[in-house]
Amino acid sequence: MSRIVLVLGSSMGGVGRHVRMLAGGLVTRGHRVLVAGPGGTEEAFSFTGTGAGFAEVEIADRPHPAHDLRTALRLRGLARGADVVHAHGLRAGALAALALTGSRGWPRLVVTLHNAVTAGGAIGVVYRLLERIVARRADRVLAISPDVAQRMRGRGARRVDLAVVPAPPLAEPARPAEDVRAEIATRLSGTGWSGAGLSSTELSSTGHAPQAAQERPILLTVARLAQQKGLETLLDAAAGPYKGDPVFVIAGDGPLREELQARVDAEELPVVLYGWAEPADLLQVATAVIVPSRWEGQPLSVQEALRAGRPIIATRVGGVPAMVGEAALLVPPQDPGALSREIGRLLGEPALAARLAQASERRGRELPDEDAALRAVLAAYGLAS
Repeated sequence: MSRIVLVLGSSMGGVGRHVRMLAGGLVTRGHRVLVAGPGGTEEAFSFTGTGAGFAEVEIADRPHPAHDLRTALRLRGLARGADVVHAHGLRAGALAALALTGSRGWPRLVVTLHNAVTAGGAIGVVYRLLERIVARRADRVLAISPDVAQRMRGRGARRVDLAVVPAPPLAEPARPAEDVRAEIATRLSGTGWSGAGLSSTELSSTGHAPQAAQERPILLTVARLAQQKGLETLLDAAAGPYKGDPVFVIAGDGPLREELQARVDAEELPVVLYGWAEPADLLQVATAVIVPSRWEGQPLSVQEALRAGRPIIATRVGGVPAMVGEAALLVPPQDPGALSREIGRLLGEPALAARLAQASERRGRELPDEDAALRAVLAAYGLAS
């Protein structure tokens, strides 16, 4: 039985869910696990509910020398006697590396990098420094995508492998499909967009009059409403027109909600900002899933779409191409024209949509599961699985 400390920063999404999955799986395998992170993460994910311990450690999003020193000292104390410290995220990884400075090869430090560094300017300089700290100190770096792996090798990391970050099994829908469709139609009518504003030229180009809201194709995007997710490109493409008058449903929340809603209202776009929802409920009514992100690693939303057998249109970034294989139409990021063309193809070619759906279902069955992720981290820890 080994003692393992899992470290994470602020997270309300995929990183927190991944750490909870690891904590539960490691406890089940007989290891003693302590999760160290901000108090809000325990409230959101209940690590202690898995049988792990929890220690509150504030890891800020931005560097702050005095605060970071206190955090590093706190982590050093928590790591005393541990066999492995596994940090998630660049900030958590760098602070864990600083905390273990001077230790003589033990505990083993593993760092999973869940995101790419996209910031420029002074912030970008700081993050590049943090990458070097992680590369030089970590015994193993687990990268969320091939581009991040290559970047860390360039920073001098001794051992870099691809991380295995599976989505949990897709639950059964909690609500009937007709209820979900009816709610989307109601929300769309609340925006004042019904398709009636299409010009005669636009109606001619689509070849038909607008359909009733409950009959229209639903193009689903599951994302935090943040800059990384490329949602302004999605809104550019949503203006259409398209065959079938699709409704664009964005499930998620975040700092850009008000800005996005203001644009949807001003331009009368056929877009519903749905908020967070059970993925299975929306996937059962989705004609296709759209992923317009500037960058992604191994997005849980894409894995869920594959497991649901939905056609996907996604940007060719990060770990997405390797994840989807032949189950998606890929476009460059921040290119609304390319995205619009592929949406038009998908809606206009039923045979293409059917082929993508079949490929998606096959690929979904091939995705690694939670057991594969646990075997991978135990190998990184140097422990038998």
